[in-house]
Amino acid sequence: MASVHESLYFNPMMTNGVVHANVFGIKDWVTPYKISVLVLLSEMTKNTEITAVEKRRLKKQILPLLQGPDMSLSKLIKIVNECCPNVASSLQIRIKLMAEGELKDMEQFFDELSDSFSGTEPDVHKTSVVGLFLRHMILAYNKLSFSQVYKLYTSLQNYSRCDKAKKTSKNEEAEMELTNTEEEEREMEKEDLDCPIGEEELACSGPLSQKQAEYFLSHQASLLKNDESKALSPVLLQKELNNLLKFNPDFAEAHYLSYLNSLRVQDVFSSTHSLLHYFDRLILTGAESKSNGDEGYGRSLRYAALNLAALHCRFGHYHQAELALQEAIRIAQESSDHVCLQHCLSWLYILKSRKGEDNSVFLEHSVKKAVHFGLPYLASLGIQSLVQQRAFAGKTADKLMDALKDADLLHWKHSLSELIDISTAQKTAIWRLYGRSTMALQQAQMLLSINTLDSVHVSVQQNNTESFAVVLCHLADLHAEQGCFSAASEILKHLKERFPPNSQHAKLWMLFDQKIQFDRAMNDGKYHITESLVTGITALNSIEGLYRKAVVLKAQNQTAEAHKILQVLLTHCQKVKNIEMVIRVLLSLAELYWRSSCHPVALPVLLQALALSREYRLQYLASETVLNLAFSQLMLGIPEQALNILHMAIEPILAHGAVLDKGRAMFLVAKCQVASAASLTPHKKTEALESAIVNLNEAKTYFCKVDCKEQIRDILYMQARLYNSLGKIQERNKCAMLFRQIHQELPCHGISLLIRL
Repeated sequence: MASVHESLYFNPMMTNGVVHANVFGIKDWVTPYKISVLVLLSEMTKNTEITAVEKRRLKKQILPLLQGPDMSLSKLIKIVNECCPNVASSLQIRIKLMAEGELKDMEQFFDELSDSFSGTEPDVHKTSVVGLFLRHMILAYNKLSFSQVYKLYTSLQNYSRCDKAKKTSKNEEAEMELTNTEEEEREMEKEDLDCPIGEEELACSGPLSQKQAEYFLSHQASLLKNDESKALSPVLLQKELNNLLKFNPDFAEAHYLSYLNSLRVQDVFSSTHSLLHYFDRLILTGAESKSNGDEGYGRSLRYAALNLAALHCRFGHYHQAELALQEAIRIAQESSDHVCLQHCLSWLYILKSRKGEDNSVFLEHSVKKAVHFGLPYLASLGIQSLVQQRAFAGKTADKLMDALKDADLLHWKHSLSELIDISTAQKTAIWRLYGRSTMALQQAQMLLSINTLDSVHVSVQQNNTESFAVVLCHLADLHAEQGCFSAASEILKHLKERFPPNSQHAKLWMLFDQKIQFDRAMNDGKYHITESLVTGITALNSIEGLYRKAVVLKAQNQTAEAHKILQVLLTHCQKVKNIEMVIRVLLSLAELYWRSSCHPVALPVLLQALALSREYRLQYLASETVLNLAFSQLMLGIPEQALNILHMAIEPILAHGAVLDKGRAMFLVAKCQVASAASLTPHKKTEALESAIVNLNEAKTYFCKVDCKEQIRDILYMQARLYNSLGKIQERNKCAMLFRQIHQELPCHGISLLIRL
């Protein structure tokens, strides 16, 4: 088949060795693959042993086989064999007989095809999809000259022979794997290099018909949007597109798919080149002007500028994006195109948010105008962006959920399934932001179990979008927080399969994977491992990576370096209004002050963090800040007051907190109980110490889930002291022995038990 496409002897598009520019002026032409499909259709009508289930399976495959690109014979037989083995064997036999026979066998086959339309009840209706295909093939075959027919027959022989050679090479490879001599290994490598490339090269090595090209482009575009893992790899897809453009350089849709493919690999030059070529071809072919009158030319220009602005914004070229956006706005205003202006306003909001400027006015105006002009998709995206902005501004959860509920009504009314996914994923992220892990888990499970998604293609569901990546990442993080690391690793494994490393959403799971590994290494005290993880996190998120670097330095008692980094990070986060990170940095600064025995200095920092967390309604961070305040009060010698304020934080942490935070909370309660027991009567003191031991056991259970050996060592030390005070020698010796075992495993950094939360 490859030789036929290279020479194009029987291709009606070719005159005197020159390919016509308008490739798709011809509806269809005959190829060896299409002869195989014709044989398949003939076998389906003649074979009486096909069951109803097998016939149904075959009919489901007919349309992709008719409209899809040419494929190798082995792949075609494999597809048919999965539906009906009986038809697959007869198909293979008939093609073999036709290819190994004479030219008159192929002539006779095409003559018999016309009989499918004869009779009162024909096998194939003339106006059906299959009927039109048969008529096109018969017409194209009848137009061929004798030399072209002979060339077609020769290509059919090569097509069948290539499949046979491929099977022979596979059998030889299987036999050669049984031997291990160097000579045979070299022969096998040579045969691998010399054998025909096969399916990948034969998939689209020549010009496609109009229907094949349209089907190929629409199929790959839908896969890039909904299920990128099932689309062709960037290299192979670009090769197929280059082959399409070689035969038809003015095919605008192929240029646009090339633009989308270049975005996958973050290729600035190629994506810009393809985008400009797409709009150039769109204007030159006059496709826009035919359907839009005199507005077609100007419409292409303004949307070209808008897409160019979106491209520059995606790559972080904000100045170039702003210039292109201004050009699009100017042209749209001259043409009074309110729809284009709404798109420009939406991108203006995105551009302002990327640059860290105040953009609430643009967003509110965009939502109002989108509703006014009846643009539900833009209106819904605006509402969701407004909800996200309000969440970061500290609005209450009930108002945000009411707004998302109204947006969901809009989604269901207009069947915007993609926005339903985004809304559910956003609810998951909002509940995580507010520290309600149970509600976040519920929303995540709701999206994963939803069954109302429309199928975008055969065996492809709209479930490989960014929304599913976000939800699965949150699920992995939630399981890791509860100490279920095996479950988290399974989720991450599934994410790696669903979103390969070269896909556009792979950065999400990469960041969460690095974070989970970092937390595990910190819990185990393996600080040498965290250095490489910090580098990986920084490559994906510079702010998060800088914070994690400070955490490692703090754990290694490099207080001065950690304080310097935290101060720089605090200034930057306050400037960009990243309140969540500001609070986390303040808590880390307070811990540095503890380690320097400056507990009074830590109090104002903690009070500032508490005020911010309550102002922005970050309940979990507020509870964690109260926990740190209680520890500061314990260090200042007022354990009774520390116990009183602990009741404010203990309930949210035990209900929604991570296992590590639950253990820290119970450990702190035990410390406060021991410290406040000094002024009690002997009887009450004994009860307080026994209660502290119970709390220490619970804290130890939590720390064992996350394998936090340093904290377990501290608990065992404290339990041994308490058992000694109570006169329980056997329990004391057991705790002392366990403490000694862990102490020998872990290095001691000289941090006292009293200055660690």
